[in-house]
Amino acid sequence: MAYGNKNPLKMSKYKEGNLEAPTRHPLNWKDENFYNEQSLNDELERVFDICHGCRRCVSLCQSFPTLFDLIDESKTFEVDGVDKADFKKVVDQCYLCDLCYMSKCPYVPPHDWNVDFPHLMLRAKAIQFKKGETKLSHKILTAPQKVGAVASKPVVSSIVNWSNSNKTIRKVTEKVLGVHVDAVVPKYHSKKLSKVFIEDNTESKFKVAIFGTCYGEYNDPKSVLDLVDVLRHNKVEVKLIKKSQCCGMPKMELGDLETVIKYANENIVPLKKLVDDGYKLIAPIPSCVLMFKNELPMIISDNEDVKLISKAFFDPFEYLTFLNESDQLDTNFEAIDKEVLYQIACHQRVQNIGSHTKRILGLIPDLDVNIAERCSGHDGTYGVRKETHTYSVKIGKPVAKKVSDSTDLVVSDCVMAGKHIAKIATQNIEAIHPITLVKMAYDLNVK
Repeated sequence: MAYGNKNPLKMSKYKEGNLEAPTRHPLNWKDENFYNEQSLNDELERVFDICHGCRRCVSLCQSFPTLFDLIDESKTFEVDGVDKADFKKVVDQCYLCDLCYMSKCPYVPPHDWNVDFPHLMLRAKAIQFKKGETKLSHKILTAPQKVGAVASKPVVSSIVNWSNSNKTIRKVTEKVLGVHVDAVVPKYHSKKLSKVFIEDNTESKFKVAIFGTCYGEYNDPKSVLDLVDVLRHNKVEVKLIKKSQCCGMPKMELGDLETVIKYANENIVPLKKLVDDGYKLIAPIPSCVLMFKNELPMIISDNEDVKLISKAFFDPFEYLTFLNESDQLDTNFEAIDKEVLYQIACHQRVQNIGSHTKRILGLIPDLDVNIAERCSGHDGTYGVRKETHTYSVKIGKPVAKKVSDSTDLVVSDCVMAGKHIAKIATQNIEAIHPITLVKMAYDLNVK
């Protein structure tokens, strides 16, 4: 595949605002030009010039204000006046949420200008990583499985959690690891998901294997167990995939494609076997679902097993909708007299599956659900890192302002996004996974 259109001024047969659905090309990382810096800079200049002429994405993330400020402060007021060394400043602000691609950009494929801003940023990040320009602290922060395996050990977890709540120690952590002193960081549990999950030999034609994720395993086993309880309540056979590697999303955001592929290869065999045995696959975190569902098929585009796994992967509420449409879902919900702010996670939106969470929550009597479709600003390590935390707060403030005095809960399929919103809101409020609300509506002894 060629990287973009050599002539961005050429009129496309796909006009702006066309009705064509966005499509994506495989990430052509094996191409000899992929890691070529001159080729990269040429493509960055081409795409940045198109973005400069449009500016539709200025409110999405900090990448675009950074780009437009660089252009507006240049001598020419055009992209050609920007020092190519400053292109990195734009790249560093992209956290691969994909919202520009899926919701804003009028020039994505099939338009022949072929603008794929997130994957172009990924290419730039991959080159930075290959050149050894990635900070050690960023490598540590994007290794949740390795960090979690240590931090969740008995005694160690208590020390880590206490340290993360201590302002003085947090200042030291900020200097050493670059974790902003005010950033929301997850707690660690010594009782890991794989240790507390209880096997159930109940058989059903509806079979699900849960990819617990690093976050579910070490930081939030409760949300995963709530999902298990909801599925089993609906007579779904559930098993936990206990031997799995990280999905690879954190390393992809870093540009470490070799590790992404290494992790994928370790996951493919057990996941393929489960699919062959008739199981659907579910992960409680949207980023992990997106990785298997959309990203890996574009990174490892020539692997049929990856495609098979992709088709078998479901977002939790996408699967509950499937059960509902199959007349399998118990809709005899107890009333929940609460007002919740539901933030739709970016990595759920870009799966292009529709708002299944909103639909299922809408079945719960008396539950008042207010929708926020804007980004939370948390976005993996972006909201945690010292150099980007301030921007993450800025991005998340429009959502946080929707938290009113009458709001009882902040709800997001990405729990850390919800906690980030709750932290920057003026009210003292709790954030939970929406699956916990469903469990509450079933009166399944939520604690």
